[in-house]
This record gives sequence, structure tokens and C-alpha cells, in this order.
Amino acid sequence: MPHARFIAPWKDSTEKPVIYHCVSRVVDRRFAFGPDEKEKLRTFMRMYENFSGCRVLAYCFMSNHIHLLLEVPPLPVGGLSDAELLHRLRCLYNEPVVAEVAKRLAEYRRAGAGAGAAEGLRELHESFTYRMHDLSEYMKGFMQRFTQWFNRSTKRSGGLWEDVFKSVLVEDGVTSRTMAAYIDLNPVRAGIVPDPAEYRWSSYGEAMGGGPRGDGKKARAGLVRATMSHKGYPADARHWAGNVSKEYRMLLLAEGEEKLQEAVGADGKPEVKVVRKGMKKEDVETELAQLERSRDVAIGRMLRCRVRYFTDGAVLGSREFVDGVFRACRDRFGAKRKSGARKLRGNAAAAAGSLWSVRDLRKGVR
Repeated sequence: MPHARFIAPWKDSTEKPVIYHCVSRVVDRRFAFGPDEKEKLRTFMRMYENFSGCRVLAYCFMSNHIHLLLEVPPLPVGGLSDAELLHRLRCLYNEPVVAEVAKRLAEYRRAGAGAGAAEGLRELHESFTYRMHDLSEYMKGFMQRFTQWFNRSTKRSGGLWEDVFKSVLVEDGVTSRTMAAYIDLNPVRAGIVPDPAEYRWSSYGEAMGGGPRGDGKKARAGLVRATMSHKGYPADARHWAGNVSKEYRMLLLAEGEEKLQEAVGADGKPEVKVVRKGMKKEDVETELAQLERSRDVAIGRMLRCRVRYFTDGAVLGSREFVDGVFRACRDRFGAKRKSGARKLRGNAAAAAGSLWSVRDLRKGVR
């Protein structure tokens, strides 16, 4: 599934997360997905998540398009053990296939350290691992598997998806948290539900108990990672209870007191001048927390609107993050361009100064 998209220059390192917002639409954008189709989308999404080692941080399945916030970690140093490879294969293949692979692995191991056995073992592993820890391979496998099921179920043939999927490279921290909220608010923007918790085919709806088993543990783990990865939090649902879930819900609902809203300037950024010289340390910390909350209020309201940068911005994050990707991918830009970061406009103006895009969407921007 080739596409001219930005791939993180650090994708094979463990220095920082590699996160993408992926969007794909049904051909002709017709409404094709009802409850059964959305449940099957979730089944295949989790199946390929378990097989590939990629991690779904947030998602939403609408009637004619899908959103995924996907983290793509590098393949473990030294590759996968035989046991881990077989475990992942069981997520995607039936037992006879896995048994045959296990048999061949055992034969190579018994053959010892000879060149032929070592080469055969490597080739056998690579015949599966090339599809793991890779953005395009994840989306290709997930979307093709669903298309095959959908075509059989509806007695149709041909492609289901409109061209290739779009992707935006997303910085961890504020950006990934904001993107997750934007994804979870899709059904609210569409007027389907007033509260994102009521829409079961989304990460937040599943996290709040709307999944197939009603536990939502997998979705909560993904949202913890989306909101707290910059602080080193793993994808662990145990961190969801308390401040993480509370702050995420406040962002989704754009709640806030008027005194915090008043601290937001005309450009959507907090008025830092309210932090006055001579204040006690605890008062400064309180007021800074209020400023951060006021930023969330402004951004929360922004997320109720369609924001093109979140699907077409190519790279989204802090100014330093976007400029860093620009420098690493300098050959993809014209010689006259001097910097990567571009200020957000239109509906995204509330996030200007906090988030930046590598694309300047002046024409038709909302």
C-alpha cells in the first residue's frame, strides 16, 4: 500500500514513540458500516494489533470511514524468540499453520549452528516479521482482511477503501492526547451522540464499558499511553483510574470554569501575564495549573469542529518536533523553504502556539 507519507526518522530507535493518526474512507464515501461491520472492524483491528506488535492508542469506526491512532514500536533488538513468534502467529493463523511453523523451527534448532540451519531459521522468522512493527503492513493487513470478510458477507467484489489511507505523524504528549480526543469526538461532531462515552465503536466508548466483553481494558491501556507516553507511562489500564481518566474526560467535554476561560487570549493561548511576580510558590503552581486547564478548555472546544490539520497536516506536534522532522527529511521540500513548522489556522487557531503542522493549509482550511 505505497503512499507518500512521513515515516519517523527515528522509527528503529527506542528514543521516543512513533505515533501516527491514520484515516481511511469507504469508496464513494457511502455509508457501509452498521453495528455488525463495526464489531468486525474492531475484531480485525485487535487481531492485527496482537500479531504485529503495533499498538492502538485510540480509534473510532464511523459509517463510512475509520480513524486509528497507532504507535509503531521498533522490532525488539535481536528479533523475536521462537516462542514469541508462535504466540503472535496464533493471533492470525489457525493451529495447523502454527504447528507447521513450530515443526520447522524445531528442525532448524536441532540442526545446530550450521550455516544452512542458521540461514533457514533467519528466513523463516523474516517471512513473518517483515509484516510486524510496520505502519503500512499493519494497515494493509487489517484493511484487506476486513475487505475480504465484507465482500463475502455482502456478496460483492472489488476494492472497498478509497485510494490509500492517510497518515499524520504525531508527537507524543499534548499532541497525541489531543489527537486521541479528536478521534473519540467523531460521533459527537456527527451529531450521533451527545457524550462520546455513549458510542461503543470508539476507544473512549470501549474504555467506558462499550466493548464486546464490556471490560474496556485494552482501550483504557491505549488511552493511558496516548495521554501519558511523554511521561514514560506504558500501555497499562491500571493507570487509567484517577487523574488520567478525569483529565481526558474534561478535555472531551470541554468543561471549565469561567475564570479559566477568561485567561485565554484572543489567539487561543493562555495569558501568561496573569502569573505575577512576587507570588508565593504554591500560588504560582496553582495559577499555572489553571492556565494549562484554560488551554484545554480552548482546545476542547476546538475539537468539536472539523480540523483539517489532524488528517492532512502530515506532521503535527510542537514547533521543535515539526522542525526536527523537517530537518531530517529536508530533501522532500523545495530549496526555498527554510523551516518546517507552520502555524495552525482556521478552526485550529485555538491550538496555535501549542501545536504546529509541517503543511501550511491556507487553501480551504477550516
